[in-house]
Amino acid sequence: MPTYSSSTSISDDTPDAALTETLQDSTFIFEGKIIKVTVDTVVLPNGKTATREVVRHCGAVAVLAVTPEDKVVLVRQFRHPTGGPLLEIPAGKLDVDNEPPEQCAYRELAEETPYTAGGMTLIHTFYTAPGFCDELMYIFRAEGVRQDSTLNTDDDEFVQTVLMSRDEVRQAIDKQEIRDAKTLVALQSWLLEK
Repeated sequence: MPTYSSSTSISDDTPDAALTETLQDSTFIFEGKIIKVTVDTVVLPNGKTATREVVRHCGAVAVLAVTPEDKVVLVRQFRHPTGGPLLEIPAGKLDVDNEPPEQCAYRELAEETPYTAGGMTLIHTFYTAPGFCDELMYIFRAEGVRQDSTLNTDDDEFVQTVLMSRDEVRQAIDKQEIRDAKTLVALQSWLLEK
């Protein structure tokens, strides 16, 4: 049975004992290709116990890639849980054991789009759904973006590359055509640049 700690404080510099939940027991429920599920018993700050259903995820990266023509590189792909296609920035999970997130970002950009990057800069990290999942998302800004590769997607992955200007992105957000959280975080960061 995997062992996990759920006693992470609000900040490494300012632990707050009044909010900390301490893991008492963890029961393994399911392990799939992408996630693990546990049911955890935690001791609350008031001494009572509670149950937490937790989705365990190895983490993921997403890449904000902007062409020299100032167009953002997006992928359109069908997402089964949502019942339809979504527009997203290139992204993927940390597949390889001990793969650094930056290396994963290079890999995902080249796998999902015909673009590569000369460098990567970390711009954000955040938890995607901290109420029930420990997935940590790393968003990188690709530097030196160039079109010089062919798609190298996984066998079960079908994507279309879409380029959008800032105005097109603003309109797509306003019309709720972009509804993926990591993509909205990255695109809002890009839109604030100018």
